[in-house]
Amino acid sequence: MKILIVEDDEKIAQLERDYLEIDGFETEILYDGSEAVEKLRKQKYDLVLLDVMLPGCSGYDVCRLVRDEIDIPILMVTAKSSGIDVIRGLGLGADDYITKPFDPSLLVARVRSHLKRYERLTSSHRGGEQPGGSEPGKIRIRNLVIEPETWKVWKDGREIKLPNREFELLRFLAQNPNIVFSKEQLFEKIWGYEYVSDAATVSVHINRLREKIEDDARNPKIIETVWGAGYRLNL
Repeated sequence: MKILIVEDDEKIAQLERDYLEIDGFETEILYDGSEAVEKLRKQKYDLVLLDVMLPGCSGYDVCRLVRDEIDIPILMVTAKSSGIDVIRGLGLGADDYITKPFDPSLLVARVRSHLKRYERLTSSHRGGEQPGGSEPGKIRIRNLVIEPETWKVWKDGREIKLPNREFELLRFLAQNPNIVFSKEQLFEKIWGYEYVSDAATVSVHINRLREKIEDDARNPKIIETVWGAGYRLNL
């Protein structure tokens, strides 16, 4: 598997490269955000380690520009650990964040976790009759059609592009309709491990989903907030 490292600090980039290659990954290093955008659009990678502070184009801008075009895990690497900075990165479609300074072995573990999760997501979508009165292999909810096997979502006949975490979150809720799940339960089901911003991660991804699938994201009808309890998908 090939990992793209986008980091303007040469020592940190080489440290990430060395640990990942020792663990069996192929890597490529870029030091400029604008170059990373072009590379990601032209070449195939399995995961991106993306620094926030980059020349040419910030990590936030890189994520914003390519997130809807590429569907691979994006891990932000940042010296900023405030909740606002983390939420900003997640809101732009990043799957996770790692704060500098970091333990290189932890970075490798995070990379492996995301790749395994992504592989399971893309290879295990199988199902028969689905909720919502849908034909086999599809889930139909109001004006949405979800195709778990092909990893596609349609709204009013128009395909909606969802990154892997958003798709998995929507699929899980759609396959378990009318049930309230707490943020902690959703985090455990979709991300499968713990880190400090788990609640914020779920909220950000729910908000991104609403912007894409709801007619009015400020007044959601499909994914409802049950105050003090969590979220519920309504048929």
